Amino acid sequence: MLIQAMARPEILQIAPMMPVVADQIDRLFTVHRLWEVADRDAFLAEHGPRIRGIAAGGHAPLNEQLMGRLPALEIVSAFGVGYDQIDAKWAGGNGIVVTNTPDVLTDEVADLTIGLLISTVRRIPEAERHLRDGKWPSGAFPLTASLRGRKVGILGLGRIGKAIAKRLEAFGLPISYHGRTRQDGVDYAYVADAVDLARQVDVLISVIPGGASTERMVGREIFEALGPDGIFVNVGRGTVVDEAALIEALRSRTILAAGLDVYADEPNVPAELIAMENTVLLPHVASGTVHTRNAMGQLVVDNLVSWFDGRGALTPVAETREVAAKKSGKA
Repeated sequence: MLIQAMARPEILQIAPMMPVVADQIDRLFTVHRLWEVADRDAFLAEHGPRIRGIAAGGHAPLNEQLMGRLPALEIVSAFGVGYDQIDAKWAGGNGIVVTNTPDVLTDEVADLTIGLLISTVRRIPEAERHLRDGKWPSGAFPLTASLRGRKVGILGLGRIGKAIAKRLEAFGLPISYHGRTRQDGVDYAYVADAVDLARQVDVLISVIPGGASTERMVGREIFEALGPDGIFVNVGRGTVVDEAALIEALRSRTILAAGLDVYADEPNVPAELIAMENTVLLPHVASGTVHTRNAMGQLVVDNLVSWFDGRGALTPVAETREVAAKKSGKA
């Protein structure tokens, strides 16, 4: 590892991170912990010109106001697939590479999505409460909806969307999808309009990334199109959903039920959703296993090490791939 043979690069850690990240970067780099700083302006004035990398965990915004104070910044290594809290477009336009942690969590998120879907359709948490509350001797739990005969639509057929679709094939369910463009080499039916997709299916799974272009994309019109037997599942980003419209759709039985792992203002979940019986709610745990979170953390470290060893970024995001290729000599 070349880093150990030269002066250790200075990096900024903007929020606490798991030991697999924190312990390694402490050993390999000179680390500044931004959340421990009392006077950020004074800190950035003194240390900002020497900081060459950022280890980005959590949901703290990483924008021009911060990155612009770091004139030597070369790379932002972010924990997670979604990076809507990072202004990657500005970073790429200013010669900064942003990386994320794709692939290593794909299977975990896809597995949980299927579990969340089945739990929502079959009301598994509610059935368990029926047993635990001692209600079974007084009467059987009511019959539930079924996956049989359903059609599934996926909003956002990226890596995770494809992994979800592959699992759903085993259930014998027809699958269609909506995204910005039709994908080559995909056998699932493409629907160019999200509302039309909702109208054609009765299970709608959202894996859409966050950001300004998708904010509140899933709203009243989509829920009305999904219909009274419709199930909505979201494992992408909570910001893509108009939560007020979702609450009203559930309350009025415009749709049957919703299974959610993500919310617009995490960790704050609307009390109306919590109070409803036709929701299954998880605290953003789709990738939340020891195995997968360690793999994600290791990729954060590996991106930093590879970059400062001169081998380039391993997983640059779309907005900064061109910058990454030029700086690594692979353009």
